[in-house]
Amino acid sequence: MQAQMLAPAAVLVAWSLVMLFWTAGVRFPAMAKSGIDLKARPPGGRGQDLEGVLDPSVNWKSHNYTHLMEQPTVFYPTVVIIALMGAAAGDVLAAWIYVGLRIVHSVYQATVNKVMVRFSLFLLSTFALVYLAYRAIALTVFADPGAIPQ
Repeated sequence: MQAQMLAPAAVLVAWSLVMLFWTAGVRFPAMAKSGIDLKARPPGGRGQDLEGVLDPSVNWKSHNYTHLMEQPTVFYPTVVIIALMGAAAGDVLAAWIYVGLRIVHSVYQATVNKVMVRFSLFLLSTFALVYLAYRAIALTVFADPGAIPQ
C-alpha cells in the first residue's frame, strides 16, 4: 500500500511542474508584448514585481504556482508518514481527493478565478488534508511498537 499512498504526492509534484511551465509560457510572451526587456531589468527582480504591470489573468498562473508551494508542503510529509506507518484504503482515497481538488483548484484559479468557488475548492481539499493529518497522528502517536516492521 506504500506505492498507492505515495502516488498522489508524485502526481501533485508533476502537476506543480505543469503549473510552473504554464506560468512561464504565459508570462514571458506577456512581458514581451508589454515591452518589458528582461536584460534591461536590474538583477534580483521577483515575480511580484509584475503585479499591476501584466494583465491579472496572466499572473493568476503564478499565484497558483505559489499556492502549490504552500499548503502541499504539509501534504507531502503527511503522506510519507502514513505510507511508512501503513496506509489504509481510506488514506489513499483521501490523498487522491486532496490532489484532485488541488488540480481542479489550479485550473480554476488559472482560468476563471472567482474567489468563492476557488475558496470552496480550497476548503474541501483542506478537509481531506485534515483527515490525513489526523491519520498520521493516529498512526504514529498510538502505534504499537511491536507491530511496526523493522
